[in-house]
Amino acid sequence: MTSSREELALTVDEAEWGWLRAHLERGGLIVVDKDVDIVDVGMKIAANDTAAINGWITDGKLAKPSAGEIAAWDGTRSKRFLSLIVSPYVLIQEKSCNDAKSCVSTQ
Repeated sequence: MTSSREELALTVDEAEWGWLRAHLERGGLIVVDKDVDIVDVGMKIAANDTAAINGWITDGKLAKPSAGEIAAWDGTRSKRFLSLIVSPYVLIQEKSCNDAKSCVSTQ
């Protein structure tokens, strides 16, 4: 069963890198480029739209985190991401840092 766009959009949340690390370790973390709507990606994954997914992968818009990204994020465990769970995956997207408070937790 697939979710509607509105249902998926309501489940987009913010998450700190420290909270997401476990999903990386089990192989379920996928990075969505900032130029792609994370909800669109979630919809295509839920619908098993392999043509769209493969297109994003080919264009470098959808990927597993690189070793460099992981190292950088491990150094800033409070870095914040948009996240969307589309089982068995957790999609993440780096937040825009126009407002520094939105990118790093103060807690």
